[in-house]
Amino acid sequence: MGLTSQLDNDPRIYGEAMPDIDLDKCLEAMKSEMDSMGSNQVWTLVDPPKGVRPVGYKWVYKHKLGANGEVTTFKVRFVAKGYTQRPGVNFEETYLPVAMAKSIRILLAIAAWYDYKIWQMDMKIAFLNGFIEKEIFMDQPKGFIYVGEEQKVCHLQRSIYGLKQAFRSWNTRFDEVIWDYDFIKNEHDPCIQEDHWELGCVPCALCR
Repeated sequence: MGLTSQLDNDPRIYGEAMPDIDLDKCLEAMKSEMDSMGSNQVWTLVDPPKGVRPVGYKWVYKHKLGANGEVTTFKVRFVAKGYTQRPGVNFEETYLPVAMAKSIRILLAIAAWYDYKIWQMDMKIAFLNGFIEKEIFMDQPKGFIYVGEEQKVCHLQRSIYGLKQAFRSWNTRFDEVIWDYDFIKNEHDPCIQEDHWELGCVPCALCR
């Protein structure tokens, strides 16, 4: 019941969030999200192309409560409304392979047998590393519109959460980077990458 209440109380949209939560925490989290967009060069501002309808967006807010009901963690995510995309216009393929359960079990069994160390990593803002293959435009987010450039729209250069192709573009980018370190795909599971060197083999599993 506590979890349900917590989720139900999370604001859904920008305007709704303002009166219900700590304004400073909200704005700080939103600014941090925009800083991530800027540092990763997610978009450039351009004049809106004629005949092109920008993809919608929304802010997603989540908070965690402490033992006394106080907000301990507040997170904000700027996401695209993927349902406003049109197939063949601003997205094509969306399929993303995931590591098979049996592959994970085999890797864990091998690690246990040989007493190998296991590292688990969570890639923050992972989707912002994926490149966009289609032309996608979005309106500037409310509260962060550039003064003097109010009429311009965001021309996406990288993927963001909510896009139809977000998972796939991130997976493609991950493959490109890890191959630079001489990893190769396992022939039985494309989400298992292996790096063979003189002292042995280092497997890497990509999960989501």
